Amino acid sequence: MQAIMEPIFHVPYLTTVVLIGLTMIRTSNGNNYFKWFGIMSVTLGLGDAFHLIPRIIALVTTGFEDHAVSLGFGKFVTSITMTIFYLILYTLWKKRYAISNVPKLDSAMWLLATIRIALCFFPQNQWFIHEPAVTWAIHRNIPFAIMGLIIIVLFYKSGVRHNDKNVKKIALAVVLSFGFYIPVVLWAHVHMLIGMLMIPKTLAYVWIIFIGFGEFRQSRQ
Repeated sequence: MQAIMEPIFHVPYLTTVVLIGLTMIRTSNGNNYFKWFGIMSVTLGLGDAFHLIPRIIALVTTGFEDHAVSLGFGKFVTSITMTIFYLILYTLWKKRYAISNVPKLDSAMWLLATIRIALCFFPQNQWFIHEPAVTWAIHRNIPFAIMGLIIIVLFYKSGVRHNDKNVKKIALAVVLSFGFYIPVVLWAHVHMLIGMLMIPKTLAYVWIIFIGFGEFRQSRQ
C-alpha cells in the first residue's frame, strides 16, 4: 500500500510546487515579493525531489535499505534547502511589511541557518547508513526548530497587528509542519508508520505555497 500511496502523493506534490514557483517567477512583472515567493516554492520542490525521488524508487524496487546512499544524500540536500526555505520565508516577512532595519533578527536567523547547515556536514549524521543514530538528527534540528519558532512568532504577531489573515495562516502552517515533523525526527526509527507524518507536514508547506499563489493571482486580476 505504501508503495502505491506515496508516489501518488509525491509526484503531484513536486510537480505542483515547482510549476507554481516557476509561474510566479516568470510572471511576477517586477514584484519582488511574488518573485521571491516563487523562488521559495521552487526551492521547496527541487530540494524535496532529492529525497522523494529516491524514496519512490526504493519503494517500487528493492526497499529503503538497498538505497541508503541515495536516500541519505537526499535527506542531506533537503535539510539544507529547507533551511534556505526558512531564510526566504523570513525575507518575505520583511518584504511584505517593508521592514529593513532589524539587524539583530537578521543576525539571529543567519547564524541559526549557518549552524544548521554546518551541523549537516558532520560525518556523525551518518547520512549514508540505513538507520543512523537519532542523536545528530536532534542536534541539527535544534537551530532549525528555533528558526521555525522565530518565524511563527513574527508571522503571528504581524498578522494580529495588521489584521492580516493570510500571514496568521502561514504561522499556523509552520506550527503544523513542526508538529508533524518532530515526532518523525524522534520516533520514526521506532515505528516506520510514524514516518508517514511527513505527508501532512508536507501539506502544511503546500498550504503556504497556495496562500502565496492565491495572493499572486488576486494581484493580477
